Amino acid sequence: MPSATFSAIRQVYSTTVSVLTGLRLTLRHLSKGSRKRKVTDIRKADYFEESTGAMTVEYPYESIPVPDHGRYRLHNEIEDCIVCDKCAKICPVDCIDIEPIKSDVEIRKTSDGSPVRLYAARFDIDMAKCCFCGLCTTVCPTECLTMTPSFDFSELDVRQMVYEYSDLDEAKIATLKAKEAEREALRQSARQVPTQAPTPGNEPAKPAFKPVFKPKPPGNSTF
Repeated sequence: MPSATFSAIRQVYSTTVSVLTGLRLTLRHLSKGSRKRKVTDIRKADYFEESTGAMTVEYPYESIPVPDHGRYRLHNEIEDCIVCDKCAKICPVDCIDIEPIKSDVEIRKTSDGSPVRLYAARFDIDMAKCCFCGLCTTVCPTECLTMTPSFDFSELDVRQMVYEYSDLDEAKIATLKAKEAEREALRQSARQVPTQAPTPGNEPAKPAFKPVFKPKPPGNSTF
C-alpha cells in the first residue's frame, strides 16, 4: 500500500511539473508575440537576427518585400516587340497567343534598333495557365518580354487573367488583313501565269557542243 501511494504522488508531481512547464512556455511566447516584428527585406544583413515577435502582415495594407528579379506576372513592351513568335513556340503550357500580320514596309524600329515588319493583331498572355518558368523571356531577342515583381494579380473571374498587349483596334486590324490578303492574291496570281510556248523564231539556242561519253569495251579495262 505505501508503494502504491508513493507511485500516485510521483505521478501527480510529474503531471504538475509538466503542466507548469507548458504554461511557462506559453506565457513566454505570449509575451514575445505581443511585440510585432518589423516587416523587412530578406536581403538585409540583420534579417535573421530578429527571430522573435509576431509576423502577421495586414495585407493588402502591408506586404513583404519581394526580390527585384522575382518571376511573377509577365509584361510585354509592345513597342519593342518584333512579333517573332519565339515566346509562343517555346511556352510549355501555350499561354501566349500571337496573331501576326505582314507588312510590305518597315513599320518602326525598336529601342535597340531592330526593324519591325510585322503587326501584332493579337498578343495575349493567359496568366492563369502560366507556370512561371521564364523561358519566354530567355528567347526574346529584343528583351521586351519580362517577368515583373507584381505577384498580387488575382481575379474573381478567370477570364480577367488574360492580358491583351496589342495596340491595334478592330478597324485597323481589318484594314491590315485586307491588304495582306490582297498582296497574297497578287502573289498567287503571279505564280499561276502559264509560260508561253516558244514561237518558231524564238526557240532557245542549242549548245554548240554536247559531249558524249562511250563505255569502254570490257577487255580494254585496266586496273
